[in-house]
Amino acid sequence: MTNEPRHHCGQFRDLACSRRDMLRSVSGGFGMLAFAGLFGRNALASPIDADRALASTHFKPRARSVIFLYMDGGPAQMDTFDPKPRLVDYDGKPFPLVAAPTQFNNNGNTLASPWKFRNYGQSGLPVSDLFPHVGAMADELCVVRSMTSDFSEHTNANYFLHTGSGIPGRPSMGAWTSYGLGSENDNLPGFVVVEGGLIPPGGLDCFSAGFVPARHQGSIMRPTGEAITDATPRESLEAQSRKRQLIARLDSQFAHDARAEAVDSAIKNHELAYRMQSAVPELASLDGESAETKALYGFDAPDPNTRTYARECCLARRLVERGVRFVEVTCPRTIGDRWDQHSDLKAGHEANARAVDQPIAALLTDLKRRGLLESTLVVWSAEFGRTPFAQGTDGRDHNPFGFSMWMAGGGVRGGIAIGATDEFGYRAVDKPYKIHDLHATMFHLLGVDHRRLTFRSGGRDMRLTDVHGELIVDAIA
Repeated sequence: MTNEPRHHCGQFRDLACSRRDMLRSVSGGFGMLAFAGLFGRNALASPIDADRALASTHFKPRARSVIFLYMDGGPAQMDTFDPKPRLVDYDGKPFPLVAAPTQFNNNGNTLASPWKFRNYGQSGLPVSDLFPHVGAMADELCVVRSMTSDFSEHTNANYFLHTGSGIPGRPSMGAWTSYGLGSENDNLPGFVVVEGGLIPPGGLDCFSAGFVPARHQGSIMRPTGEAITDATPRESLEAQSRKRQLIARLDSQFAHDARAEAVDSAIKNHELAYRMQSAVPELASLDGESAETKALYGFDAPDPNTRTYARECCLARRLVERGVRFVEVTCPRTIGDRWDQHSDLKAGHEANARAVDQPIAALLTDLKRRGLLESTLVVWSAEFGRTPFAQGTDGRDHNPFGFSMWMAGGGVRGGIAIGATDEFGYRAVDKPYKIHDLHATMFHLLGVDHRRLTFRSGGRDMRLTDVHGELIVDAIA
């Protein structure tokens, strides 16, 4: 017999598959619909090799990893890293500038900062009394005082901060980093979220893989208890091995028959989960840390929230030490419930600062003495800042028009402040930057041109910075 296709009356040609193949495909059709519902959101938009990371970076990287210290809710810039003595002159008086509509429109008079600022280090960088430990590391900090956001509501602003878009469904900056660079440890994910008790408004979509392969989504790790759910083996290695072999055969056959690239991500997620069972318990066990290191971070601090955040920051160091590319550290749940002080500003900001100040300074110190700060970019930021006038009498409302964030290590210049807000700390007036610019700069320090790291989805090449993003040049050493 010949393998050439048979012709019928010169008008038709046989299908490439046999009748048996067709019947098998059709009989599985309803099952395929269910499978598509499970995995469709993570399906590849084009036949790009989902395993590929950049064969090499676009240029020499300054950093290998990022630790993102997310300050949930929005610390007030004039109370942390942007001193505004002019507020003292107007304290309790009507705010002299035109105020844009605010989230709750319960605007009061001008409100001076309850805290003093001190100059720290050789650079003399001013830092609020809220952060005496971080202030001691001032010569490592590159403070950007002119960051802006497009959104004044937590959920949309969080999507914007994390994904570059104000709506859900886009890959997180951590997912983009993992997709572009991969992980340097085959037994750990490229993107890990150390979750101290607060998931940002917007939920887990802030850590989503969006349309890039599902395995680049943030893996949630907790600083106490079981670090990752079900990471501890529940059955013998022999039993697990038999199950994995069976699942691998079934999944591989299905992926081959259905040509479903999303199955490939599911297979690799299962394989990574298996390997993590041996890697995570060792990673999460902090018993081996020295007594000096534990004291440095604040493991035994009087405030339980400081103790929680101390363990988070120590885990972040251990993760980048083991080759994880992107680590996000969320806030613990304090009495002030995030940095979102619409009232009782003093008590709320002090509770949040007390929880994070010592552990953050310890993280910078620990990275530096281990030779890791040069290769680790540490970013401290919230989704927006707060107003220089009161909400009611003793709070501050949301303010996306000008706020402060800082970077350290990973190729940035330390001991400097970039940009400026007006004399009241309300709007960015010198070198205003957008979140897209922060993302572009982060990628640049990782050796990646943000304009060239793309993924085909919805008929066009998508990227974290969309069609935006300029480098914060003054920040780069």
